[in-house]
Amino acid sequence: MKPDLRQFAPATERNRDYILPILQRLIAPGASVLEIGSGTGEHAVYFARALEQVRWHPTEMNPHGLASIAAWIEHAKASNISPPQLLDVMQPSWPVTQADAIVCINMIHYSPWEATPALFAGAARTLSQGGVLYCYGPYRRHGGHTAPSNEDFDAWLKSLDPRFGVRDVEMVEVEAERHGLRLEALIPMPANNFSLVFRRT
Repeated sequence: MKPDLRQFAPATERNRDYILPILQRLIAPGASVLEIGSGTGEHAVYFARALEQVRWHPTEMNPHGLASIAAWIEHAKASNISPPQLLDVMQPSWPVTQADAIVCINMIHYSPWEATPALFAGAARTLSQGGVLYCYGPYRRHGGHTAPSNEDFDAWLKSLDPRFGVRDVEMVEVEAERHGLRLEALIPMPANNFSLVFRRT
């Protein structure tokens, strides 16, 4: 019996049922969806199985994560998920060159700030006209944390890497606008998180 290479992230089960209804409203049948930072692969298979008429393209910067994503795809037997690919948002070209929607969950705070402008630059290259970029995670508002738990989380992130941290929505929005993406919606989510919906204009 071959080993089970699936990895598990507890946060996935906590947030996926709140994220899914938003994606169902945003993503039209037949759309091509690029997921940035697919992590374990749990989100990819959960959303792709619920959105049967879209094509889901999982990606991950960490090569070791690809095995878990592939194992989840095999386990789920979902035919509308492409094999996972390596994608580093900082690179000037991405392996997926066209998408109708991009999904990016819990990446912006787990990466250096430079990754955020790179994310929007890549989204501008990749999204079709009117396409959406969906980002999920904790954010600061108007220069302050929205909850003490987020302040503690921010300190913990910086202990992992001083370049990490909970970002200001306003700074993220400025970078999006620089690359032709407009913040269409800011949706409060459970556990002091937010969904940010950007539209390519």
